[in-house]
Amino acid sequence: MNLSKAQKADLEWRDGAPVSVRFDDPYFSANDGLAEARHVFLGGNGLPERFVDGFHIAELGFGSGLNLLAAWQSWEAAGMTSPLRFTSFEAYPMDLGEMTKALAVWPELAEYAERLLAGGMQKRTDTLELNVIIGDARATLPKWADEADAWFLDGFSPAKNPELWSPDLLQAVGAHTAPNGTFATYTAAGHVRRALIDAGFNVTRPKGHGHKRHMSAGVLL
Repeated sequence: MNLSKAQKADLEWRDGAPVSVRFDDPYFSANDGLAEARHVFLGGNGLPERFVDGFHIAELGFGSGLNLLAAWQSWEAAGMTSPLRFTSFEAYPMDLGEMTKALAVWPELAEYAERLLAGGMQKRTDTLELNVIIGDARATLPKWADEADAWFLDGFSPAKNPELWSPDLLQAVGAHTAPNGTFATYTAAGHVRRALIDAGFNVTRPKGHGHKRHMSAGVLL
C-alpha cells in the first residue's frame, strides 16, 4: 500500500497511547480502551449474542484495529468457525509499525494482533474476512455495494472531526445497514443522535463506559 504523507496517520505517543496530531484526539485510552471497545461497540450492538454465520460489521475509523481485534476475539470465543465479515473505512491509516506498537498495549490480544498484522489489511482467514477501505468515507461509503448488520461509529470526537459525523454521511450509514441492523458509538452528542434518527434509526442513550454518562446505540426501523 503506497500512500502519500497526506493519507497517513499523523500521530504522537502520550502516556503509552497513540494520539492523532491532525485531530488532537487519542485513538484509545491506554488504561481502559479495550474495556471501552467491548462496552460500547460489542455491548452496544448486542454482541456476541447476535452473531450468526455471515455476520457483517462495518466501522467508521479503523485506527489501530483495536475494535476489530475485540470483535474477532469475541467471535471465536462464541464458537463461530466461519469468517466474521468486517469492513472499515479509514482516511488516515497507521502503518504496520505504528499498529504493532499501539496494539502491544493489549497483551491479551497479542495472538490476534499477530494474525492481523501478518499480511496486511485485506485478508481472509477461517474466521475473518477483513476489508479496510482507504479514503474519505464521505466519498467511499456511498459507493459501497454492501450493507452491515452492525456499525461501529468510532471517528475522532465530533467536535474535532465533524466530517465523520455529518448528516449526509450518517444517512449513508443508514442506507448501508441491513434490516434490523444496529449501530453503537461512544458519543451522545445531540446533533449526532438527531442525524441518526433522521437516517432511520431508533436511537437510545445507554450508560457510557467509565466516567462517561451516556453513549448512543440504535436499531434501524
